[in-house]
Amino acid sequence: MQRTPLTHHGAERLRAEAAHLKKVVRPQIIAAIAEARAHGDLKENAEYHAAREQQGFTEGRIQHLESALSGAQVIDVTKLNAGGKVVFGATVTLYEVVTEAEITYQVVGDLEADIKEFRIAITSPIARAMIGREEGDEIVVKAPAGELAYEIISVEYV
Repeated sequence: MQRTPLTHHGAERLRAEAAHLKKVVRPQIIAAIAEARAHGDLKENAEYHAAREQQGFTEGRIQHLESALSGAQVIDVTKLNAGGKVVFGATVTLYEVVTEAEITYQVVGDLEADIKEFRIAITSPIARAMIGREEGDEIVVKAPAGELAYEIISVEYV
């Protein structure tokens, strides 16, 4: 069985989400189901069916998070000694050649990737292009819009 890599912070975020679902959301759904049942006929009770559907989604998400966490390999990025190379967990600042813009990404596991938070999955094209490279290297990423050229400005393990 292949273990899914997670950063320490990513594992903590997933644990916090699972705890929130169990301690806050689950009791709210149970209360909503109880209230809907009190209204009588369940066949035509939209509130009851909506609450049951939400319960199914929530229980599925809890199971997914617990399964992912139990099979995860948690890696403490701060203890990595990769010699300045881009590896899993590294925070990389890139210079985009065409737009002359700088952007910083952290290379993380698929479960914790969130482009809004500038965390990209290790399986993404840009992360695959960066892995094994170091400061000063230029990379070319094949994207749907064409090839994008970047220069690696810095690599940190935070």
